[in-house]
Amino acid sequence: MKRKNYFKKIIKAEDKIFRIADDEIMTPALLAEYIRQHELLVKSHYKYLDDAYQTDYAIFHQAKKKAYKPDNRLATNFAKYIVDTMNGFFCGIPIKVTSGDERINEFLQRYDRYNSMDDQNAEIAKTCDIFGSAYEMYYVDEMGEVASTVLSPMNAFIIYNESIIPQPRYFVRLYTDNHNIKRGSISDSETVRYFKNDGGIKFDEYEKMHGFDGVPATEFLENAERTGLFEPVISLINAYNKAISEKANDVDYFADAYLKILGAKLEREDLQTIRDDRIINFDGIEDGKLVVEFMDKPNGDETQENLIDRLRTDIFQISMVANISDENFGASSGIALKYKLLAMSNLAKMKQNKFIGAMNRRYRLICSNPVTEAKADDWLFVDYQFTQNIPANQLEEAQIASQLSGVVSKETQLKSLSIVDDAKDEIKKIDAEADKVSYSTDYPTDRTGGDLNE
Repeated sequence: MKRKNYFKKIIKAEDKIFRIADDEIMTPALLAEYIRQHELLVKSHYKYLDDAYQTDYAIFHQAKKKAYKPDNRLATNFAKYIVDTMNGFFCGIPIKVTSGDERINEFLQRYDRYNSMDDQNAEIAKTCDIFGSAYEMYYVDEMGEVASTVLSPMNAFIIYNESIIPQPRYFVRLYTDNHNIKRGSISDSETVRYFKNDGGIKFDEYEKMHGFDGVPATEFLENAERTGLFEPVISLINAYNKAISEKANDVDYFADAYLKILGAKLEREDLQTIRDDRIINFDGIEDGKLVVEFMDKPNGDETQENLIDRLRTDIFQISMVANISDENFGASSGIALKYKLLAMSNLAKMKQNKFIGAMNRRYRLICSNPVTEAKADDWLFVDYQFTQNIPANQLEEAQIASQLSGVVSKETQLKSLSIVDDAKDEIKKIDAEADKVSYSTDYPTDRTGGDLNE
């Protein structure tokens, strides 16, 4: 069955956002309509993106060719390569979340360690690369701790109000249970309710307070358009897969080329001998000329190779993700390497700005829950450090850090070194080592006192 190409219809940013009026109340019928619209969006858009990342391309769903024709189906998974490369560049070095306030810093470290936030941030970034957005849901677990989990747009969505700066009003999570019944939950700014979708939306009898000051979910964005990283080049990837598949078909064709014999009528036994022994030996023919040769298909090898090279170049150029596997890429160093990574670096910085806004909401919600020891406004004193995963020249960094001595603070000086994970912690270690040295010396620590004439 031939697969429909959904990308003939472009899904715009406004088609991916669900809205509701401030004075409108959520009813089972209205929720069912939002879920229906979400399912259409999943089938027409998100499923196609997920399939591409999972190496399920259009080439595998084209109509079969005749049995006597070569029919190779090859796919190069550029989508996965682009996503994984960008994700490693963006947060291969984990995002550092710190605070100048020691109390807040301890709280952040405990929360991040409890929820494995380095891994969770990487999953959020990867989901954004694939779909253009990702969701993080917050809840209080069975241990009485604030926990969070990552959800993709395929099984969750936020319903915003209609203000100039849209604010979340509801968060909907969807799943299918072991009995193949569709279930889910819907949260507003105070409560969470559970439902099942079995021929209609049916709410459970009870609802519970979630304890957060707002809808307990955050939408992380890849960009304002909610466009996935490889979405603009999906047609180029499909064209590349078709080109290399036809290339493989041509190789098979030449391997199984037809033998043409003109001027002699062969018996079936002779044909069997020629096929098995691969030898042709005929007596001269008096009345006509004997012709024995293979039937060749016109050779378009050069044209095919030019097309394949052009498609590969365009895929990386348009997606703005560097092809780090290219043999010429590794030979670059210093400023040349930074220029080659400039487009990807700019892309990462724009994504970073979106992430900072989402992470502010994350910690605002977490700090608002009474089960934590944090104060409601502690999130205002949280700092984020994003470090792009670029091969580091440690000698060059050391020279720069040395030249910064006396120009900037010691913390800023240490932050310029990629080998330093936590500048504040490193300063503590330096001070501790200095104390040990000062007390191990035989010289007096106070050299300012006493009479100079003595």
